[in-house]
Formats: sequence, C-alpha cells, structure tokens
Amino acid sequence: MDLKDNKTSRMDRKKYKRIPGSGIKLLLAAALTSACIVPLGSAAAEEAGAPAPGAVSATACPSGPLRLALGERADAKTKLGLPAVEGGYLFRIAEGQAARVTLAGMTVPLVPGSATLEVRKAMPADETDGSETPAACRVTVRVEAAAKPNPALAPRAESRTVKVGGKSFAVRAVYIPKGVPVDVGLGQDRVGGTEALASIAQRRHADVAVNGTFFEAYGGIPEPWGTLIADGEIAHVGNTGTAIGFAADGTAKMDTLRVRIGGTTSHPASGKTAGWYAYFVNRTPAEGANAAILYTPKRGSRIGFARGTAVVVRGGIVEKIVKEENAVIPKDGYVLVYTGNEQSQATRFAVGSRVRYDVSYTNAAGKPIDWSGVVTAVGAGPRLVQDGKLRIDAKAEGFTEAKILTAAAARSGIGIRKDGSIVVATTTATIAQLGSILLQLGAVQGMNLDGGASSGLYTMGGLKTTPGRTLSNTLVFGQSLAFRP
Repeated sequence: MDLKDNKTSRMDRKKYKRIPGSGIKLLLAAALTSACIVPLGSAAAEEAGAPAPGAVSATACPSGPLRLALGERADAKTKLGLPAVEGGYLFRIAEGQAARVTLAGMTVPLVPGSATLEVRKAMPADETDGSETPAACRVTVRVEAAAKPNPALAPRAESRTVKVGGKSFAVRAVYIPKGVPVDVGLGQDRVGGTEALASIAQRRHADVAVNGTFFEAYGGIPEPWGTLIADGEIAHVGNTGTAIGFAADGTAKMDTLRVRIGGTTSHPASGKTAGWYAYFVNRTPAEGANAAILYTPKRGSRIGFARGTAVVVRGGIVEKIVKEENAVIPKDGYVLVYTGNEQSQATRFAVGSRVRYDVSYTNAAGKPIDWSGVVTAVGAGPRLVQDGKLRIDAKAEGFTEAKILTAAAARSGIGIRKDGSIVVATTTATIAQLGSILLQLGAVQGMNLDGGASSGLYTMGGLKTTPGRTLSNTLVFGQSLAFRP
C-alpha cells in the first residue's frame, strides 16, 4: 500500500551541549574489561601486523574473545562493558569476514570463524589527548555454529474464524514466543529494493515473515514510507503512525516513535565546531527539493543518484566532499547529502573533519522515550490496541486516506500479547475490525501494518497469505536467521 499523503515531517536542528571528557587511554583501560583486546601501537599489535597510529601502549586490554553463535547479534558496547561517553565510540571489522559491525556497534555473525573488531573512542570535537589519532583496541570475535532450535520457541500457526459485530472474518494467524530473534528483511538486502516475500523469508532462513511498512508501490522508487530500525541503526525515517520495536532479547514495545538525527563536526585546522542535522535516511530526494539526508550501508553500495553535495564520512572522519556524484557509501561510514538550500550545511565540513552523529527518540507528543535498546523496528500504523483496549485515532497519527480511515481491504496486523509473545495476522477488514480481531487473538498492544496487495504471511516453509506484489520490507522471525552480509 502506498500512502503518498503521509509526508515525513522536517526535523529541527538539534543542539548539543559540549562536555569535556577524559583521555582515551584511561577510558579504555577502565572500560574494556571482558574481551581479548590488543591495543593499537603495542608490541602485541605490531607482532600481529596491526597499524600503530600513535603511542598508546599505556592502554590496558584484558583477555577473552567475544563469542557469538550464528543467528545471535550482540551490542559490542554492552558486551565490552563500555560506559556512555561524550562522543561515543567508533567500530569496524579490521580483519576477517566471519562478522560485520554496524556504526552503532551491533556485531553480526555471518559465517563460522574469526574476525577482529576494532573499537576506538570518537572524541568530542573540543577534546584532544595529544595524539593525532585516538587510541584503539582490537578484540577477537569468534563465530560458532548456530545453536539447535529450541522447541519451546517454535511458532504456532492457525486459520480460524473470528466474529466482530455479528460478522465473520477468515483470519490466518501465527503466534511467536518471546525470545525468537527478529529482523527487518529488506528486498534485495537494501533500502529501495523489492523482492518476493517467500524469497526474503527463505533467503533469511525465517520461520515466520510478514510484510512491514508502507512503501512506494506505484511506479516510483520503491522506498519505504515508515521508520525502519535494523541492527540497532536507523535504516529509514518516517515519523508518522505507530512503530513496534524489539530488543535483542525479544522484548517488544509499541509507541508513536519519532526520530531526530543530528551531530557535530570539527574543522581539522581551526578546531571550530559546528552542528549538523538530517531529517531523512536512505531516501531519494525529489528533483529541486531542499533536503538533508543520511545514507548508511543499508542503502547499498551507492547513494543512488547524482545531485547536491555529498559529504563522505569514514571512520568518523570526512574522507571527501563531492558534488553531483553518485557517491559510494563506505562500509564503515556514511554519506550526508545536502540538496537545494540545505547545501549550505555542507560548508560546515572539510576533508579531515571529525564527525559524530546522534539519534534521539520521542513519541508523537514530543516526550522522550527510551528506544536505545531496540535492535529491530517497523513503523506503520495506525495503533489499534493499547493496554488491552481498542484505541484508534488514525487522523491524529497522520493518516488521511480512505483506504486507512474507512475502507475494508486486505490487512496485516501485529500485536504484543500479555506474556510478551507476538501475534501476526492477515484478513480482509476495516481498520477498526482488524483491531477487534487482534484483541480476540490476545493482543494487549496492536497496530496495523501495510495492507492491500502488500499483505502477506509466510510460515512453516510456505505462504499462508500471498502478496499481490514484491515487497520493499518485511519482519522476519526465526531461531536461525541468516543476517545481511
């Protein structure tokens, strides 16, 4: 379903208060307490062939590898015991192909074997420790075979008739126990691609898959309309409707999620600090539009167009600034693109500038909400069930089309049950009827997903509801998920 009237709201520039921090040497010595880490610049690092960017031998790095099984993601900050610091951290895989790591530090196993994770403190722009390059440590990541499936976490599917207001509805539902890993399944593994639901599910080794958020399905670039979080990173910003989010342990939450993205940059020569912001992520700007957009590796290898000014950031440093170019997105970085009047933002950056970015979350009322632990999320809506009661206000969430407000159509819905398990369901109904159906399926929180020809449900190795088109994005559940390389 395509909701062209639901436009993403523009973000206001975020202001940051600069807080002086301590040097990286002491910080890492105190923080890295549970991993087999080698400090860059140390004798051990030199023996291993690691680069030596500066005198950092004072950094203490205890032993013990980071172990992950296939299908199990881990937040490196949590696993390594890294405290919250001004400026945050930078992560990259320095060696090996057994795992990848996101900008936010989510470590994702790919194949059995080993990889070397490098972590360094991304110093605030007004802080220095006297060296040109911040100290860094390396930790060995060991990826093991996936654990055997737990029978207690197997999904349960059913087809049943549900009565609402004297009318009967044929419903296909799947119940997914709390703790089953869940991820966003993207068409062709990138924002802006499409793929058949069954193909995504089978490629990702999913036990259950359901269509996700709305997207451009009528001839334009098939980009999402709603917010997507994948591997703990923002993959797309919608800022309308309602979102469901999942923590790494499977705990789910639901809210009117709104995302704000901004950061700071410091000039390499003068040290002057400036703020920046972006209000879209991984989305193609319209011709002639004023836009500030962040592109991450989930977009693919390139931004996909040649307009405006692109600031290429790699490892927290501006690598180059180009105009009217289909820029390459670094695997260990991102690209900021400014078009129209927003191109003035690009003047705040210079090659060699240090850059950081932050994400904050609020609800639709502007109240801060803690979604920092969410690793997977899909935003669609409207909300249907809240705290065990029918609760629908589609207009307040930004929906204006009759296909959402009043019409009956093919629907997909998702709910959180009292025990933390998840129910996904497909049927043909109005939005209000879908809410009543989710209530009868045990949902205490519930929301609408994309529908119409997008409505689809896969489980037990086959389609229970077949979509009428290829899909931009999905939610995939499974104990042995194959993650995006």
